Amino acid sequence: MSGRTRYAKSGEISIAYQVVGEGENALVYVPGWISHVEHMWEEPLAAAFLRRLAGFSRLVLLDRRGLGMSDPVPRMPTLEERMDDVRAVMDDAGIERAALLGVSEGGPMCMLFAASFPERCTSLALVNTFARLLRDETTPWGSSEEDRARFLAQVGASWGTGVSADVLAPSLAKDPAFRERFGRLERMAASPGRARMLLEIAFATDVRAVLPSVRVPTLVVHRVDDSAISSKGARDIAARIPAARLVLVPGRDHLVFAGDTEPLLSEIERFITGEQRAASAERVLATVLFCDVVGATERAAKLGDANWRELLVRHDRLVRDSVARFRGRVIDAAGDGHFASFDGPARALHCAAAIRDAARPLGLALRQGVHTGECEVVGEKVAGLAVHIGARVAALAAPGEVWTTSTVRDLVVGARLDFDARGRHALKGVPGEWDLLAARV
Repeated sequence: MSGRTRYAKSGEISIAYQVVGEGENALVYVPGWISHVEHMWEEPLAAAFLRRLAGFSRLVLLDRRGLGMSDPVPRMPTLEERMDDVRAVMDDAGIERAALLGVSEGGPMCMLFAASFPERCTSLALVNTFARLLRDETTPWGSSEEDRARFLAQVGASWGTGVSADVLAPSLAKDPAFRERFGRLERMAASPGRARMLLEIAFATDVRAVLPSVRVPTLVVHRVDDSAISSKGARDIAARIPAARLVLVPGRDHLVFAGDTEPLLSEIERFITGEQRAASAERVLATVLFCDVVGATERAAKLGDANWRELLVRHDRLVRDSVARFRGRVIDAAGDGHFASFDGPARALHCAAAIRDAARPLGLALRQGVHTGECEVVGEKVAGLAVHIGARVAALAAPGEVWTTSTVRDLVVGARLDFDARGRHALKGVPGEWDLLAARV
């Protein structure tokens, strides 16, 4: 039943994908840690799992950039870039809206996609996945630093031998035939260094802050004794996503195609083929950027009205050009200030840096703030608490700096962006205190 491998262009990157089945419901399968769209069909257990999905859907399979049959890249993609790749595949396949099936490490990106692009996501199914993998005071069930170091060491020393089956598929790990097949999948999907890099990014990922913004129908399915990711994390995800349905099924294998797959598949089929309410695009996850000129009054007094107006026109033009280049929208502009929105935090940060650098030759110093949160869509505008937070962050920023919330930092893991702590701050009119950081871009 395997389909013909096609390629979709995501910017300059080619993303390998297949479309299998002819069901009414389009289902985009976002795999976990490693994948290979063609070799998956050569693993009998994986092929049986995929055939079952294709039996009730128009199933879309893909390899993320840098893995499997997709283009190699110098670094592994961010969640933002992976969302771009999924949209590129959907566009190339002629699919306007689809259900997303996020498995294991593929889950966090799907959560972010559903919150950011509800108009393209009919529903969200999450299987054996996580919002945060590492243990901290609020996720005591997470993996310890010792677990992380041990698994990374195993991967580095024995990749390509089926070593990851020990953790991911304990019921099959002692089967020599399966171990040999799984070792081949490891080798086909990624090099040892790339596999380690992916793991390190996964351990650094934290999308808990976006979960309340997921408004599409959501199913969270998890094996109760999952060998790699605790089912307590699934309970937490379901509690954070409004109206999400949680189903715990028997089993300890983390690999979805290992062990008894029928409980997982039955729940997914019932969810995907059942009547779904339409997703509302009235509230979406967005990244907001606020940009203000420092010392504008003094500079205007020094230059005079005519020269100051001319300088502001040049500044406005460079801001709008930079926002458009990074696929954002200028929502509002008043005098020396601008407010823009973006569909990804990394793009917003790079845009802020471009605006800052372009303003320097004009003799302008800027303070900028970036935040990602749920926004209300009102016509061509966005509003809500996230917008107020972004404005308050910008107001606190030092001249020449781009300040962000910790939410932004957590969502750009893998983007090679660094941050310097700027302490905890109360934001006027916003509940609680916020950890703020200065982005080094």
